[in-house]
Amino acid sequence: MVQKGQITFYSHPASVYSHRVEIALKEAKADYTNYEVDLANKPSWYAARVNPVGKLPAITYGGPNTAPDDPSPEAAKINESLIILEFLADIFPEAHLLPSDPVLRAQARMFIVATDSLLYDVFWAFFFHYSPGADQTLLNLLESVQERLHPTGFAIGKWSNADIAVAPFLFRFRAMLRHDLGSFPVGEGTRVYEILQGPKFARLMKYIDDIEQWPSFKATWDEVRPVFM
Repeated sequence: MVQKGQITFYSHPASVYSHRVEIALKEAKADYTNYEVDLANKPSWYAARVNPVGKLPAITYGGPNTAPDDPSPEAAKINESLIILEFLADIFPEAHLLPSDPVLRAQARMFIVATDSLLYDVFWAFFFHYSPGADQTLLNLLESVQERLHPTGFAIGKWSNADIAVAPFLFRFRAMLRHDLGSFPVGEGTRVYEILQGPKFARLMKYIDDIEQWPSFKATWDEVRPVFM
């Protein structure tokens, strides 16, 4: 399928939500321009002309090709990572970001809804505002994710937006636990990481291993990139 409109992707490498969109763009083999927004010195034109709330990620679609810092008023402006994923599934149907089967499409969306807000809340609480009991909350969340997985393969069996939505969080969890990075006491991250290597979390860890080998994810991740924003 021929891409019908230009895409400009406004992102930051530390943004977990930008990472979602980056994976989807790679999966769709989209032709796009990436513009990294300086969050420490955010340009005034970004909120005025791209995303009124000033958050990342965002894309512009269609309209004439212009410089990223001079977006065309004719281009559609789309923000919120999950909305962008849905949009990309619509304009790149051959990428199968969402399955053609309506039941599987519903399952992918249910997986995303069930995990999205919890991933952010638990991540923030454990790694940045640690308090006693946060470890068990994290393990409970990961067990819940595991229980929702298809017995084999990806979240609903086939690769989809469900995996793209959750992968950036799971890999930041893994990297920060493995390297003991966070506001928790020294050694707490590696202790939790060792628990995840046990048989109780075998399905989840196999899922993470499978994601790591998927081409569009592999093209967007390494553990030296900034971890979270």
